[in-house]
Formats: sequence, C-alpha cells, structure tokens
Amino acid sequence: MAKKKILFINQEISPYVPDNALSLMGKDLPQAMQERNHEIRTFMPKWGTINERRGQLHEVIRLSGMNLIIDDTDHPLIIKVASIQSARIQVYFIDNDDYFGKRLMDKDEQGEDYPDNGERAIFFARGVLETVKKLRWVPDVIHCQGWMSAVVPLYVKTAYHDEPSFADTKVVSSIFSKDIDMDLGANFKKCLEFREAKAELLQVYNDNFNFEELGKLAIDYSDGIVQAAPEANDDLINYAKGKNIPVLGYHEEFADAYETFYDQLFPEKADE
Repeated sequence: MAKKKILFINQEISPYVPDNALSLMGKDLPQAMQERNHEIRTFMPKWGTINERRGQLHEVIRLSGMNLIIDDTDHPLIIKVASIQSARIQVYFIDNDDYFGKRLMDKDEQGEDYPDNGERAIFFARGVLETVKKLRWVPDVIHCQGWMSAVVPLYVKTAYHDEPSFADTKVVSSIFSKDIDMDLGANFKKCLEFREAKAELLQVYNDNFNFEELGKLAIDYSDGIVQAAPEANDDLINYAKGKNIPVLGYHEEFADAYETFYDQLFPEKADE
C-alpha cells in the first residue's frame, strides 16, 4: 500500500491513562502504522489525572498561545508533548486550565458528568486541527477514537474543508463497545457552530446530545467507520451501514486490516 500520513486523534492513550480497549488501541494503532513506515502524528487531551513529571510532558511554546473562542469566551490553547519510549511514538497533548487542569476525565469526583463536556470536546477538536495547521503537516487520513474526537469529522468536512491541510483528507471514526450515559448539554449545538459548521446542519440531531447522537454526528461526516471492539454499539454500526458508509468489521489482529481499509478510501490511487 502507498505510504500515508495518518493523524490519530485519541481520547485515551496508554500509559497516560489506565489500560482499557480504547487506551490500548490509542497506543497500539499508531505504533503499528509507524512500524509499517507510515508517517504519523498522535494527539490526546491532557487530562488532569496525567502526571506531567512522570510522563515527562513539556510545553511546545511555538505551538501554544492561540485563543479559541467557545460560547463567546476565550480559552487559551496549550500544547504539550511527550514520548512513549517503548512504542517509539510521540504524543501531542491538548491542554487548557479551564477544560482540563486538575479535573478528571468525563466525570467528576462524585461520578457526575462535567456539564461542559461538550465544550471540552469542541475545544479538543479545534485545538488539534489548529495545531496540525501550525505544524504545516497534511494528513491523508484522520482516524478518530473516542467520544472526545467525535466532532472532528464535522469540522474537517465543513469549517476546515478549504484549509490546505485538510482539503483532501479522509476521516475514519472507530466505534467501541463502551456506551456512555452522558448529556453534552443544551447549549452544545450553539457552541458547535463555527465557520461553515452552521446551525442548519445540526437540525437533524436532537437538541440534547447524548452518546449515541454524538456517534451519529461523527458517522455522518466520516469517510469510513471501524468496529473497534467485538461488541461495538450495534445501533451506530447499523446506522453507518444504512448511510452506505464503508464499515470495517472487528479484527483482533487489526493492523493489516486497518491499513487495507485506509487504502480503500482512495480508489482513484489504487492503480497508481
């Protein structure tokens, strides 16, 4: 297969968060693609549970400093970086004192959803895309894993579709088995609007976004869907199939299957 530039946008990556299907794939997939000589970049949120000293994170001053306006409020974007030595991959972290800071992941110490989880996902998505632009790096494929990356496909296909970094990029979203009982808030749609991501595009979705509604948003603007766990959300997998979006079924030995799937998203180049 032709060598590609692949951007991985992950909600979780081991060892920075505890091991689970999502965090392990967040590490193993970029590592596997890099070992196959693809050029990769990998991003995740800088969750407040991450020990920066132990993980050897440090700020990248030249990439930090931008303000992202969400719900009419400026939020400074901070970029940090670290390396997973065992996997030989570098990870970029999206950070902000308001959205991450000393906070846990999706739920607080009492087990309640953070009321601004929707805004956090928006900040993360835009933070990644703006940083990739600054890197002057043009990905062929963007692979999104986890609900925190679910608004990326919408932005790539609308708000950033004219940006040279993303004009020809294919977007893949993974569906995992984890269903989250979550409400992204009544103002999520309003906060989501940005450039060509207009309000009318969001009218087909429920006003109160939950996990499944967020999954539908990701699917609608993706070029391919991956069933990343044996018991992935059936409703979302069937929704993607109903939209005639290519779906890759579950593969325990995933690397070759994912690589072939990426290639199939570029049929015009298959014979080159």
